[in-house]
Amino acid sequence: ARHPHHSDALRLTTTRKKPMPHATDTAPRTGEHVDGYEVPVLDEHAVRIAAGILLAIGITALTITLASDSIRPLQMFGMFFLLDMTTRVLISDRLSLTLALGRALTRRRRRHWVGAPQKVFAWWLALGLAAISCVTMSAGMVPLPVTLGLCGVCFTVLLLEATLGWCAGCALHQRFSRQPTRHCANGACDR
Repeated sequence: ARHPHHSDALRLTTTRKKPMPHATDTAPRTGEHVDGYEVPVLDEHAVRIAAGILLAIGITALTITLASDSIRPLQMFGMFFLLDMTTRVLISDRLSLTLALGRALTRRRRRHWVGAPQKVFAWWLALGLAAISCVTMSAGMVPLPVTLGLCGVCFTVLLLEATLGWCAGCALHQRFSRQPTRHCANGACDR
């Protein structure tokens, strides 16, 4: 026998469910669907904290590398960075260690939503830079100063993201992408 209120409870559950964009019930690989945003979004605070974490680990690895005259710490950081970016763009941003830490550290803050597509574009650029750096470091294909220059570019971009909220990849996405860039940090794509 059915409970008399069973059908009402079921109806309430289905009417409260919010429709997902593009008629899909699955979560996007990167970001999340939030009412009022036509693209998946990410919390800018968590993204910036994740950039700061990567920057701190990278600067530590660079310092140890320069002090010890061994490239090994920088190689280990490069592999960690490569793994973190690969996880973000190919598997899910929810499984990225640095983004998980960023989310945990900002869980009590009000979220500041930014578009996920431009962040994914930026992370693909970072993945490419990390892959080039890792290959050149491992194979000894270029002198150490060239590899350090690549690391310097990466650290500068991380610093700009973590401290100022300026995303180089997002700016490039806005300039070169066929899709419009929406919901940038600090309204940057509205200018």
